[in-house]
Amino acid sequence: MNSLIIITCSFLFLAAGYVFYARILEKFLEINPDNVTPAYKYYDGIDYVPARNWLVLFSHHFASIAGAGPIVGPVIAVAIWGWLPALVWIVIGTIFVGGVHDFAAIVISVRHKARSIADIAEDVISRRSKLIFLSFVWLTLVLVIAVFTSICAKTLTTTPSTVIPSFGLIGVALIVGFMLYRLKLNIVIATVVGIALLLASMAAGGRFPIYLNANSYAIWTLALLAYAFIASVAPVHILLQPRDYISSFLLYFGIVAGVAGIVITRPVMKVACFGGWVPEGADWLWPMLFVTIACGANSGFHSLVSSGTTSKQLPNEKFARRIGYGGMTLEALLAIIALIAVGAGLGSGELGRMLSKGGEGPIGAFGKGYGVLTKTMLFGKGSMIAIMILNAFILTTLDTATRICRYLSEELFKIKNRFFSTFVVVFTSG
Repeated sequence: MNSLIIITCSFLFLAAGYVFYARILEKFLEINPDNVTPAYKYYDGIDYVPARNWLVLFSHHFASIAGAGPIVGPVIAVAIWGWLPALVWIVIGTIFVGGVHDFAAIVISVRHKARSIADIAEDVISRRSKLIFLSFVWLTLVLVIAVFTSICAKTLTTTPSTVIPSFGLIGVALIVGFMLYRLKLNIVIATVVGIALLLASMAAGGRFPIYLNANSYAIWTLALLAYAFIASVAPVHILLQPRDYISSFLLYFGIVAGVAGIVITRPVMKVACFGGWVPEGADWLWPMLFVTIACGANSGFHSLVSSGTTSKQLPNEKFARRIGYGGMTLEALLAIIALIAVGAGLGSGELGRMLSKGGEGPIGAFGKGYGVLTKTMLFGKGSMIAIMILNAFILTTLDTATRICRYLSEELFKIKNRFFSTFVVVFTSG
């Protein structure tokens, strides 16, 4: 099948879900723009801070949920069960499960003082369920922080050109945050300045790669953990929010370029449409497909972001649909681009080889397939750009996960000092 048909039909279904079904949910959840959100009611200048503009919060939310998941999952699923089951789950799952989940998580949290979903479990189920839920989620996030720190440290070690853009974005975020919240400048001006500085840091990174000695991995690991600590305790509107906002434009560019590449090249899907219910040497499609593709269709991690950082910054309930359901919808589009990249950009044999032991893995497969799709418009640099964007968003998920884990530590262990609770999280993860 021609990939242009796939992306067009998928877009129409997702758009219909957002325009029609999400509005039904909006009525069901009784969204009221006149309700005072926790960002105003419990304003503290640290965690509870109303976003200057809904788009800023949308970008923070989207950058936090769209890490490696919506790319890795679809790539693996296509290789095992074929592109059709993966596509159906991404589209149907997003409309009726993932979008509902993310949207509702924000609203439920906002109606409960912007507490986490795990903490709210005590009100609706029992204290025991809350403790079990919080403990499980806390341990899971510690592992996520540890793994993402390791991935980022390896990237900084093996790709020195990413050092300046990665850490330079911290300075860019501080400038943008100062422009938005202290100087009260127009968001367009702050955005243009931020993107210009981001591009300058990327150019500087390519021109001046930073190499360290044999202990570079350990050094970068410590540097990343130190950054995660600072991002967790600093006022959210000073560093974390503007950093995610500016870096999100990289992902927007990647999505637009991917869609444009599909429209221009219109490649035919080379990978099998359906690989069987139980492919040889693989697990059953049911239920493993739904576990393999989590981000991109429905992910529990999204509820932690929705009820963690997002609900504490929501300026008005009317934006919950745009941010929750809309963010999930855009992530689904990213997952479909990843599906087409390996399904049409690579053949079954090449995809299998790259995913086998000793191969480049799902991220490498996506990068190569994305490069094929965007070869015309990105002048053969698509693979490099895709990997660079993906690595940038692993870092955004790292800092958000650390802050959310700090919230959970405060709820689970009743720690009032944010510096100590963050130290516990970072020390355990390291």
